[in-house]
Amino acid sequence: DFYMLHRYPATARPFYTMPCQMIPSTLLLRLLYAGEEILSGAQRIHEPHLLEEKAKEKGINPATIKDYIDSFKYGSYPHGGGGIGLERVVMLYCGLKNIRNASLFPRDPKSLLPDSTPLLAWQCSYYYY
Repeated sequence: DFYMLHRYPATARPFYTMPCQMIPSTLLLRLLYAGEEILSGAQRIHEPHLLEEKAKEKGINPATIKDYIDSFKYGSYPHGGGGIGLERVVMLYCGLKNIRNASLFPRDPKSLLPDSTPLLAWQCSYYYY
């Protein structure tokens, strides 16, 4: 099962996500594999007046994000961002039962503090089966 979601309701997205011109949604992309999201990305608003309008719609006072809005006043290219969950892809591809087994430095209740030495996946894998 590999599928893609294209566009998403504006009510479920942050104010800075670019709205779609054709239908009431936002320009968003999600890739899913085996029922799990492995990649997410969206186009961002690059027009200051639209950013201000969308912030107001979400109940955000534009004065509190003035510097962010001002950064687009001299012009900006259409842009976006995204991320892929590499450990999630490895977990699904290898058929692992827990994402900690696909992570080089998994976090668990015994390694929550930054100064503690985390257990490697092969050291603690028996906890997760």
